[in-house]
Amino acid sequence: MDTRIKDLKFELTHECYSILSFWQKNTLDEVNGGFIGSIDLDMTKHPESEKGAVLNARILWAYSAAYRVFKNPDYLNLARRAYSYNIANFLDKDFGGCYWMLTSEGKPSNTRKQIYAIAFMLYGFVEYYRISKKQEALDIAIQLFETIEKHAFDKKNNGYFEAYSREWVLLEDLRLSDKDKNDPKTMNTHLHILEAYTNLYRVWKDKRLEEALKNLIQNVFLGHIINTEKGYFDLFFSEDWTKQSQNNSYGHDIEGSWLVWEAAEVLGDQTIKAQVKPVCILMAEQSLRDGLDKDGGLMSEGTFGKVEDSDKHWWPQAEAVVGFMNAYQLTSDEKFLNASLSAWEFIKNYIKDTKNGEWYWRVSKDEHKVYTQEQKTGPWKCPYHNSRMCMEIAERFQAD
Repeated sequence: MDTRIKDLKFELTHECYSILSFWQKNTLDEVNGGFIGSIDLDMTKHPESEKGAVLNARILWAYSAAYRVFKNPDYLNLARRAYSYNIANFLDKDFGGCYWMLTSEGKPSNTRKQIYAIAFMLYGFVEYYRISKKQEALDIAIQLFETIEKHAFDKKNNGYFEAYSREWVLLEDLRLSDKDKNDPKTMNTHLHILEAYTNLYRVWKDKRLEEALKNLIQNVFLGHIINTEKGYFDLFFSEDWTKQSQNNSYGHDIEGSWLVWEAAEVLGDQTIKAQVKPVCILMAEQSLRDGLDKDGGLMSEGTFGKVEDSDKHWWPQAEAVVGFMNAYQLTSDEKFLNASLSAWEFIKNYIKDTKNGEWYWRVSKDEHKVYTQEQKTGPWKCPYHNSRMCMEIAERFQAD
């Protein structure tokens, strides 16, 4: 193995320990159970803050995956904690799916059914099943799959709608966050449905799931979401897949370049793999060319190759390490290996919080100024992108 990769694997293994130790030490809610909703950048804790479905699903995934990879019993205990809390509090026992937000005491405060969040719950429960072989975990994951297919799948135009009321009435305000456009279909939700279905297919070779996964790859992503000529994701769509935006997200592009390839690999269909491979490489090429700055950091968004948002958020840096390494493994092209290594150097130099632990949310383009108003942990700041980066590299070179 290349000594640079060997060093990267070693450093990222210890970085994963550091990230997960931070969450273990700082986020346990010893009063109400589960994990506290948010912590400020200066480490002010807010045990009274709401608890988000995305955060708690990702915590379940992260500690489950970490136990599978590293076999640390602390990770198993924290996975069990997240598993029990999510079952008891987030799952809607009457109407299916999961609540979007809970009070700090664990009561539903926002009962909307955001398909993005349900997909992450599915993702987390599958990962817990992989370490526990607990049939209940698999059954819940299958139920969530069936809930998405029953309520969110668009039988007329294909793809999945964004958000519903608790009782499964399509909402007028479909947005995942305030910065999103209010469109019925988005790249982001479809990407994480793909990710969740891929993980479920690892352990449940159901024909319906197989067909849903094939449809997502071939018809939805290759047919609508990926601009296969330029190598980026379009972001927002009407019901009939008319494109509603012109910009692209470099972080999602490089993340998607390896998640779409992973889906094709897990599916195991050679024809689909042959279709997907050049597109995934093209997406990595585009991200490297248009989004990667000279300091090794990946910028946020652009339009037709022109950078529109040059801030460097924590999660695209993590995805850059994995996505460019994946492209290197597909091509043996050294430029991708160098980009992956440079992204990790950027993280070490500017994104890691060496005083308090974990990572900063984002820094500015050239001065690398930390945005102090951002959270250290919260509904969107989770131990998912960064711990997954570490585990992906550890697993990809496990035999070396």
